[in-house]
Amino acid sequence: MKNKNDRLEAIRQIISESDVKNQEQLMKDLSEKGFEVTQATLSRDLKKMKISKVANTYGEYIYVLPNHALFRRNRGDSNPSPAVSQPRYGFISLNFSGNMAVIRTRPGYAGSLAYDIDNNDIPGVLGTIAGDDTLLMILAEGVKRQDIKHMLEPIIVSL
Repeated sequence: MKNKNDRLEAIRQIISESDVKNQEQLMKDLSEKGFEVTQATLSRDLKKMKISKVANTYGEYIYVLPNHALFRRNRGDSNPSPAVSQPRYGFISLNFSGNMAVIRTRPGYAGSLAYDIDNNDIPGVLGTIAGDDTLLMILAEGVKRQDIKHMLEPIIVSL
């Protein structure tokens, strides 16, 4: 019998390597790896792992891992997987005005990006407000724009 930690790692691997659109598909993939789980258990696992759904480039909703989980897992890789080498969240642009920054994304991506920015406790970022394709970041007074760009890089570009 495989344990919970093995199952959670298998979920991470499956979601990192493929576009999983629903729990039924994920349950099937887990079964192929030797994990038999109920839908209720899978739902609890997804919630615990803070896995969310975002729209991909085709407008289909797929499961994604929180950015910090992907970043830690792949930090030492000299040959990153395709899931890590492509920009996430459909990032389009970043513009500043005073102590605010506006990030434009493809439709449906702003909320997930705001979630990861908020959960990474980026120094100088007081908070975010997200719409469908636009994200507003409120910055602390005196924070340098270049510092914010540098701290956002692992979230927006590397993942």
